[in-house]
Amino acid sequence: MSKHPPDHEHIDENMIKVEVNLDDTPGEWLGYVMDKLFDAGANDVYYTSIYMKKNRPAVQLQLLCSENRFAEMKDILLAETTTLGIRYYPISVYRMERQIRQVDTKWGPVTVKEGLQGKQVVKAAPEYEDCKALAEQHHVPLKDVYHEVWKKLK
Repeated sequence: MSKHPPDHEHIDENMIKVEVNLDDTPGEWLGYVMDKLFDAGANDVYYTSIYMKKNRPAVQLQLLCSENRFAEMKDILLAETTTLGIRYYPISVYRMERQIRQVDTKWGPVTVKEGLQGKQVVKAAPEYEDCKALAEQHHVPLKDVYHEVWKKLK
């Protein structure tokens, strides 16, 4: 089963949003936990700085996954973090139609993901890893590679 949603416009109905507040999980663990969640099929994982009771700094971990992946996400969170409880609730997600294309720059090709409404491209995002590789290979600033891609997209 693919970890990624299909490229056509659709609504994912059977999704779960999961939240845990972590006030005593070391920061070094957070990247590890994120990688494990993505490897297990999470669609999205992110952290937000929060303050808990007694004004304690903490991090809220939120993730989005399909309903059938929830048990595995729960097991990872309970095993790999200090949380004693998990909040979760059903959620629907609208996804635009997407297409991928290559843009040729003076340093080489860059993959661009485009979002479509109807058949019109309304969003475009260069692939970070492609831009990073070209910047490193040609010893140019990353922002210059992005600028070159944006010029080609206009």
